[in-house]
Amino acid sequence: MGVLVVQHLREEGPYAVGEALAVAGLRMRPCRVWAGDPVPENLAGVEALVVMGGPMAAYSDAGFSTRGAELDLLRAALAAEVPVLGVCLGAQLLAVAAGGRARTGSGAQVGWGEVRTRSAAARDPLFRGMPERLRVLHWHADTMELPPGSVPLASCERYPAQAFRVGGAAWGLQFHLEADEAAVDAFVAAFPEEAATAPGLREAAPVELAALAPHRDRVFGRFAALVAARAERTATRTFFTPKAAAWETRFAADGPRYDAAVARLGLSPGQTALDLGCGTRTCPAGPARGGGRQGDGTGR
Repeated sequence: MGVLVVQHLREEGPYAVGEALAVAGLRMRPCRVWAGDPVPENLAGVEALVVMGGPMAAYSDAGFSTRGAELDLLRAALAAEVPVLGVCLGAQLLAVAAGGRARTGSGAQVGWGEVRTRSAAARDPLFRGMPERLRVLHWHADTMELPPGSVPLASCERYPAQAFRVGGAAWGLQFHLEADEAAVDAFVAAFPEEAATAPGLREAAPVELAALAPHRDRVFGRFAALVAARAERTATRTFFTPKAAAWETRFAADGPRYDAAVARLGLSPGQTALDLGCGTRTCPAGPARGGGRQGDGTGR
C-alpha cells in the first residue's frame, strides 16, 4: 500500500505534499517518469494518486509519452473515488480526465501572485478556513477549462482556473502550493529563463513562504488525513470497481442459484426484502418471484 506520486521532472517533486504524507504515516510510491519508470496499469495497492507538474502539455502526446497512461490512471481513480491531488500539469490532466479541456494560455504566469478563494472553498474538505486572498507561486503557461460538475475553489483575474475539486476526493491546483525553499531553488535552477521574467522571485521566497506555509500545511495535512481515513474503503473500491462492468458476465452461470434462493424466500405481494450487499443479484429477481420490493443493489 502507498500513495502513488507521478513525477515528471527531477526538480518537480512533492516537497510539502510528501512531508504531510510522511507525518500521517503514509508511504510514498514514486513513479519517476523522467527516469523511465512505467506508469502502473492499475491502482492495486494505491491509497491515493498524486500527479505533479512539468513542462509537458496536457493536451498533446508530443514529448509526453506517458500522457495516455496517466489519463487512464486518473480516470480509474475518479471512477473508484480514490483520493487524487494534481498540481500544475497534474491539475490540467485531472481536468482532462474528468471531461474538461487543457489548452495554451495567453502567456506565462511565473512568480508570486495572488489568488482569491471562491465561496465553495468555505465548505471544501481541504480549503475551508483559507483566507479570501492568498499569495502563491505561479509557474505555468497552459491553462484549462474545468470539467462539468467540478467545484471551483480559487481563481485569479488572468487565469480563473486555479484550484478545483472533482467529486468528493479529487483536487487540482494550478499554482504550486507544495513549494518550499528547496522547491523554489530547484525551479529557478531548472528554468532560469522563465525565472528571469519574475525579478526578485528567489529573494522574496523566505517572506512569501513564511506567510503561505500555515495554509499550505493545513491543506496538505487535511489531504493526508483524508487518505489515511479512507484507506480501507479505497482498497475495496480499487479491487471491485474495475471488475464491476464484467461481473454479471463473469458469473452468469450463477443466475439460476440466485433465482432459486429468491424462490425459497416465499415472499408475498407487499412484503419488503432487505438487500445487504447482494449487488445486482438477489433483489432485482425478487418482484418476479415473490412480489417483494426491489432493493437498490448498493447494500444499503
